[in-house]
Amino acid sequence: MSMKRVLAAVLAAVCLLASAGCAPARAEKETAVGFYLDTVIMLTAYVDDASVLQDALAECGRYESLLSRTVEGSDVWRINHAGGQPVRVSEDTIKILRTARSVSELSGGAFDVTIAPVSTQWDFTSGAAVLPNAEAIEAAAALVDYRKVQIDGNTVTLPEGMMIDLGGIAKGYIADAVKAYLAGRGVESAVLSFGGNIVTIGLKPGGKYWKVGIQDIDRPVGEYMLVSKNFGGSTVTSGIYERGFEVDGVYYHHILDTATGWPVQNELASVTIFSESSMWGDALSTAAFALGAEKGIELIEGQEDVEALFILRDRSTKQTSGAEKYLEQ
Repeated sequence: MSMKRVLAAVLAAVCLLASAGCAPARAEKETAVGFYLDTVIMLTAYVDDASVLQDALAECGRYESLLSRTVEGSDVWRINHAGGQPVRVSEDTIKILRTARSVSELSGGAFDVTIAPVSTQWDFTSGAAVLPNAEAIEAAAALVDYRKVQIDGNTVTLPEGMMIDLGGIAKGYIADAVKAYLAGRGVESAVLSFGGNIVTIGLKPGGKYWKVGIQDIDRPVGEYMLVSKNFGGSTVTSGIYERGFEVDGVYYHHILDTATGWPVQNELASVTIFSESSMWGDALSTAAFALGAEKGIELIEGQEDVEALFILRDRSTKQTSGAEKYLEQ
């Protein structure tokens, strides 16, 4: 997806979120935009001093330098290039890896941050529409196993040849962290867009919930199939429309089967998770998608204060027992 399309989608999302007639507030509505972790990040808040948003974007940059697989010297880069030797990392990285392990265990490995040997075989961004070598995918898939990531205090050891990629969970962690940072700076009303992750602080001025559009699976980016409610938590959507290409009538997307290394092929088009923690929502959206609607609903029903909406490729929907609270009729 081009940067122009991504930015247009984010702007459309923020326009929707900002609509529905909120009451005037003493603080001014301010917006700051940045690009981190291959994602357009837009922070909109009611603040007295707009510099707080620039400071929050700087936090995004700090986390990117810590968690990105491709930034030389980051925690993830050092783990992947340690040749099987232990690496001392930040508390942030440890928290993410421990949460990732929990979601991996809950989902039977459907979510796995050691997917990097496989994901690096695929190119979903250039538009080339070229399939990777099948033998290379098979060899890479044999290296995917979250159980081999050893965590001892603040030290991480990964067997030589394996790699981790926190792309399926780091944005959620950063969204949570930036939310906490802004709340600590006195922000009481804000909507933070991290691509597929939307996090809010409080309610809109006047006490109304925020509105978050859920992408129409068959329409251009920024056009919505449903509208959801956000009461100060997290809304995360993962879908096949985000990145992918078609070859010989088969659509290959970026959500990969951790067992085979090939894109998950099931009845789902997208999964939206409603939760307090965006980090959990991030990982659970991928896990639930990979499991399919039936097992995905079972996974989410087992989590406290987490609900989900599943959109199938035929445009029908399924949802968890408490998801109705988050959906506009």
